[in-house]
Amino acid sequence: ENYIVSNYIAEFWNSITNGVFVALALLGMHTTIKHHQGKRVFACYAALMFVGCGSACFHATLKYTTQLLDELPMLYLCGLVLYALVEIDKETKHGIKAPLALITMQATITAIYVFWIQSPVFHQVAFALTAFGGVGCGLKRLNEMQLSRRTKRILGRMHLLGHVGMWGGFFVWNLDNIFCHRLRSYRSHIGSPLDVFFQLHGWWHILTAYGSTYLLLWVHFIRLARLGHDHLFTVKYRLGFLPYIAMKAPKKVD
Repeated sequence: ENYIVSNYIAEFWNSITNGVFVALALLGMHTTIKHHQGKRVFACYAALMFVGCGSACFHATLKYTTQLLDELPMLYLCGLVLYALVEIDKETKHGIKAPLALITMQATITAIYVFWIQSPVFHQVAFALTAFGGVGCGLKRLNEMQLSRRTKRILGRMHLLGHVGMWGGFFVWNLDNIFCHRLRSYRSHIGSPLDVFFQLHGWWHILTAYGSTYLLLWVHFIRLARLGHDHLFTVKYRLGFLPYIAMKAPKKVD
């Protein structure tokens, strides 16, 4: 089904659905700059955008070099999230040691994957371990703080929606792998534009884009709570479906 929609894009729907990553990441980057919320949080949103761009490049070209751009940025994003949670305070505590350890770990995994164990399973295990490490560190940070009921409610909702998006996307991705030939037959039979509903790999991109964003919002709000600024912020939606952290509207006084 390559180059069917466009002569220039191999997998059209799998490429353009990565635009959701980019849109959500840009909104997060804009919020971080607007409210001066730190380079570490900004770097996490930037890495999310890199994930979307890398995946779009791969699905547009289907080359091995761009496949690495599809896979490795996910690992780097998780590493940056882990670092942002380790160095959650305004001033860093570990100096050069924490980023140096992170860079060494990521460089080692990258070298092993590129030059030695070129297996998707190795990448998936490394990604899962880094991701679970970030979630575990985030939960540890929450246990260290006294949070208001409102903040707990916001954090709980972001955490839940993040996991729903990630695990829902993982489920859809597996369905696409298992029933690939049958889905291809359905798409051929139904034709455009309804075949888009059976582009499950594209839906995996959309679900994981939202899941990743909600988990980044979770991390972002944990940092706000750590700095004592959580009461000033909330989660809003641009255009009704793009979540981001924004200043609370002041209460009107009659």
